[in-house]
Amino acid sequence: MQNLFNLNKKIIVVTGGSGLLGSVICRALANYKATVIVADLNQDAGTELAKSICSDGFSAKYLSIDITSKASINELINSVASEYGGIDVWVNNAYPRTSDWGAKLEDIPIESWNKNVEMHLGGYFLCCQQVAQFMRYREYGNIINFASIYGMVGPDFSVYDGTNMTMPAAYSAIKGGIINFTRYLASYYGKYNVRVNSISPGGIFDNQPESFVKNYSKACVLGRMGMAYELCGPLVFLASDSSSYITGHNLVVDGGWTIV
Repeated sequence: MQNLFNLNKKIIVVTGGSGLLGSVICRALANYKATVIVADLNQDAGTELAKSICSDGFSAKYLSIDITSKASINELINSVASEYGGIDVWVNNAYPRTSDWGAKLEDIPIESWNKNVEMHLGGYFLCCQQVAQFMRYREYGNIINFASIYGMVGPDFSVYDGTNMTMPAAYSAIKGGIINFTRYLASYYGKYNVRVNSISPGGIFDNQPESFVKNYSKACVLGRMGMAYELCGPLVFLASDSSSYITGHNLVVDGGWTIV
């Protein structure tokens, strides 16, 4: 029986590829023999990551993308198709946001709300719209959208006690939208053999204030925050043929946060 988790010869695009989650994800996919396209606006970080992956003996390339621009998305799709013959997996991981991201609900201008929804949810829409059509004509493809547990449940604001942090209001609308848009896409493109799934992580440790980490850990079934690398297994599973009969699914990776 073939190794179902082998991503050999798969061409995988990861938007936001040089960020906290993106960089870990790109390395993991490359380790499983995929050719990884580090798609990001940050040219320096993206180029450095791609070079580092290649120096480890794997295959990666940096390409610029602005997920809010249809022209930029199509330029990347055409570039990858021209060089590699196609795109097997597209991972929507980019996390665009405004400078006032994190403001309390009562302080959020409607212009900020609109802009964040437009950039993040709208950007995922544009990416999915363009790459799904490309995959449709190949009659093969796989799209993975990063959502969140806060697209599923309301925030526990007590975990932010003692910090200046909060859960941005637009985040809940954006991530909830991504989860259901994923289901829509799966239903729409299933007959073309294009699968679409989402991953909803719980809280991922990123040097948050100690009080937040303690509060969050107490409220989590496994008693701790997640680590970025713990998203790699679920992602490789969805990107590989191991999940060939799974579409429209939201895979929750949250240490049990949403079960209580």
